[in-house]
Amino acid sequence: MMVARTHSVALLGMTGSMVEVEADIGNGLPTLMIIGLPDTALSDARDRVRAAATNSGCPLPTSKITVNLSPAALPKHGSTFDLGIAMAILAADGTVSAESVELVVHLGEVSLDGRLRPMNGVLPAIAAAARAGFRTFVVPAGNRHEASLVPGVTIVPVVSLRDAAIHHGARLDPIPLDVIEGARALDTEPPEHELSDVIGNADAVLALIAAAAGGHHIFMLGPPGAGKTMLAMRLPGLLPDLDAESALEVSSVRSLAGASVPRTLATRPPFESPHHSASAGALIGGGSKQIRPGAAARASHGVLFLDEAPEFASTVLDTLRQPLESGVISIHRANAIARFPGRFQLVMAANPCPCGQYGTADLNCLCTPNTRRRYLGRLSGPLLDRIDIQVQVRRVSAAELRIDESGDRLTTAKARVQVEEARARMAARLSGTPWKLNGEVLGTWLRSGPEKLARDTTVSLDRALERGLITMRGYDRILRVAWTLADLDGAPRPGTDQIGRALYLRKSLTL
Repeated sequence: MMVARTHSVALLGMTGSMVEVEADIGNGLPTLMIIGLPDTALSDARDRVRAAATNSGCPLPTSKITVNLSPAALPKHGSTFDLGIAMAILAADGTVSAESVELVVHLGEVSLDGRLRPMNGVLPAIAAAARAGFRTFVVPAGNRHEASLVPGVTIVPVVSLRDAAIHHGARLDPIPLDVIEGARALDTEPPEHELSDVIGNADAVLALIAAAAGGHHIFMLGPPGAGKTMLAMRLPGLLPDLDAESALEVSSVRSLAGASVPRTLATRPPFESPHHSASAGALIGGGSKQIRPGAAARASHGVLFLDEAPEFASTVLDTLRQPLESGVISIHRANAIARFPGRFQLVMAANPCPCGQYGTADLNCLCTPNTRRRYLGRLSGPLLDRIDIQVQVRRVSAAELRIDESGDRLTTAKARVQVEEARARMAARLSGTPWKLNGEVLGTWLRSGPEKLARDTTVSLDRALERGLITMRGYDRILRVAWTLADLDGAPRPGTDQIGRALYLRKSLTL
């Protein structure tokens, strides 16, 4: 009787927990039993592992085999424990070195012919194990590029179970096999849209630059053809490159979602634009057994664009309220809580009415006042109250087109320089605090902390609060935008001008 062990990783959302895979070979009828809260896919590993080991030339012993996945109280999902189970059994049988197997984390699903299939989530799994102190990982060759994105670890890519056994000391001759590749990764960044293509709408362009600089959410209201989608698609180009930590997190979410991961960490912020028929699970994430990230998590450190926002179900839109406040997406199940990053910039666009012509000078709106109210009423007040900037986008006239053609337009490159300079001022001012951007700062700190503004500076804002035009949350968000405008202007503190412009960017709409 002998017991051998190795390690693998159980993922719940972005959280990875180390799992010790123990194998015991004892007396009894030839059976393979897996215990430790496995799901159906993991329970089926009995037949997959036995067939893969036989076809790889290292068959499992014909004895009673018990595999324990510890901690036993942790639910385990999927087929990524196959390789760890096979290696633990072969180590208990003496086919491979038990000392070598124990020091390594094994990840991957085995196919019946012994080859290893690539898995989803290998990047967050290795990152979690690296934080726990493990440094050597055996992964399917199809995951080799993705696994190598984690710094400071040793990756051993193997094509088959036989190759993994040889790596751990099995006396077998290597047999060349074709690699089972995963989804093809795109190594090129998506093209950026040029801000100079935008004609007119100077207020909307200012709002876009302020949103990029301070990390603010933005809502654009205007008729069809006014340029709302065009503006939203240019916001990612104004954002600075991702730092190493954010890039690793973005790539980890893509891996969990089953999307292709480039051979190098993504440097540009992501852009997600789900269709208005998306469910709450598609927007936030979910799943009955294995919880997957939704569009909001995939947009973390980037932009989540909801075009035709009133066409989304109200219950779906309201699921964004919690992550907009906390920056974390929490999905609760009966036996677990999965967490994903939710620090994204929300951009919503909407027509003023179902026909879209309300407020235009050239066409008549056929919608009644009640119809218009019901249409925009699908956007709940608590959700809109969390949007820092709310701006009107109007159609460009022929006169504006001629004037714009004769002037210099702001390019994406110049605007990004402005954004980066403003963020540098924020970073210097917010050093020593838990925040990096104005859009993250708590309102209590702005109102009563060391950056409290004088009363004569906020007089217009105080008056709006007294008249009930804004809520206390809206008051704090206007202060955040005012600080961003001051950073863009190079001013040490917001003045009445920045407060007035921030109030305009918040209350220029009449919904």
